Amino acid sequence: MKETYHVKKLENIEEIKVPVPGSKSMTNRALLLAALSNKNCLLKGVLFSEDSRAFLSCLKELGFWVEDKEAEKEVLIQGTAGDIPNKRASIHVGSAGTAARFLTVMLALAGGEYEMDASFQMRKRPMKPLLTVLRKAGVIITCHEKEGYFPFKIQSETISMHEVTIDTGISSQFASALLMSGVLLEKGLRLIMEGDRAEGSYIKMTLAMMKQFGIPVIRKEAVCEVPNSKSFGVEEYQIEPDVSGACYFYALAPILKTSVIVENVHMDSLQGDIKFLQVLEQLGCVLEEQQKGLLVKGNSLTEYPGIEIDMKDFSDQTMTMAVTAVFANSPTKIKNVGHIRFQESDRITAIVTECNRMGISCEELPEEEGIYIEPGAVTEAEIETYEDHRMAMAFTLIGLRTGNITIKNPGCCAKTFENYFEVIKELYGKGK
Repeated sequence: MKETYHVKKLENIEEIKVPVPGSKSMTNRALLLAALSNKNCLLKGVLFSEDSRAFLSCLKELGFWVEDKEAEKEVLIQGTAGDIPNKRASIHVGSAGTAARFLTVMLALAGGEYEMDASFQMRKRPMKPLLTVLRKAGVIITCHEKEGYFPFKIQSETISMHEVTIDTGISSQFASALLMSGVLLEKGLRLIMEGDRAEGSYIKMTLAMMKQFGIPVIRKEAVCEVPNSKSFGVEEYQIEPDVSGACYFYALAPILKTSVIVENVHMDSLQGDIKFLQVLEQLGCVLEEQQKGLLVKGNSLTEYPGIEIDMKDFSDQTMTMAVTAVFANSPTKIKNVGHIRFQESDRITAIVTECNRMGISCEELPEEEGIYIEPGAVTEAEIETYEDHRMAMAFTLIGLRTGNITIKNPGCCAKTFENYFEVIKELYGKGK
């Protein structure tokens, strides 16, 4: 894809109906659980993107038998009941935070000697809380460059771990990684979760998927008991469409005053970002469950309000909320999203910088770990995306309303949604 993408104004479109790829979060959890299981598992609805391909590549380097059928969106994995086929291997997790955290714990607890590296972007993301826990359990971890970050070497034989405390504040992926690979421990794992995301949607997703794969986790408040188990798994698992990707299109309901349906997305989704649709209801949209997918109606809106909202539990939609706020009739305050500074980019700084670049008054709220957006007129701007797929996808929505936006490095969307701009292009043929 070319280095920039000018977003043309999308006018007079009464209904938008689009498909989205499979969930990245569910795909990479399913890949790990299938590999750890003792069954041959067929995964359906798999997301094929940079992140999931990195995960698949790592499994193959580790010796797992994997057959991927990209055209059919399927992957067949032969589980090995927690036994890593290649006890010595070098893997590269790319920019995938899930692969980075999930595979680090799996390899440390399974035993062996592994060299692990990551992209320049992932090398900047924190790993120290996880590495500290693993070192206390007897894992030898040698960081080759900066302490607490990729690249590093893992060596382990005898693991002394049963009860562990982990802070979820920086990333809930640390807790999810320990939960899923806790089945490898001889006495199982008693995980005590601290921090403000112990009740977070991604941890709930992890626990729900573990249950679906046959792992009987017991949870009491912030404490989870994971049993030792080598006899779990399913022969077939269906991955949901990516609600995170769907939300960009659903946000067009109020922004363009249209109706939007995303195929096979429903309110009973395991994905936390489904909460964003409840936000759209607050803005005046109407939600309607249909067999083919959830319909969000914004046709009757003449305007919608700015709101004050805590997005801690569905923070991947912070950028989507921010660009929606640009066209509200009053200011919007987003709170409790401080942890998004440590993701693909410093997302708080990125949102504020790019909103200001296009003439929108936007500022950080340090005490509330959030952002304040004042609606206004959008001026012509080239949006810097910071190698962050969510910045590119979200700020595209402003261009669809105004025609004033050009997205730099649109190819960064390949991380989770390779054909995002192809789907956008198809919308132009549906307007009147």
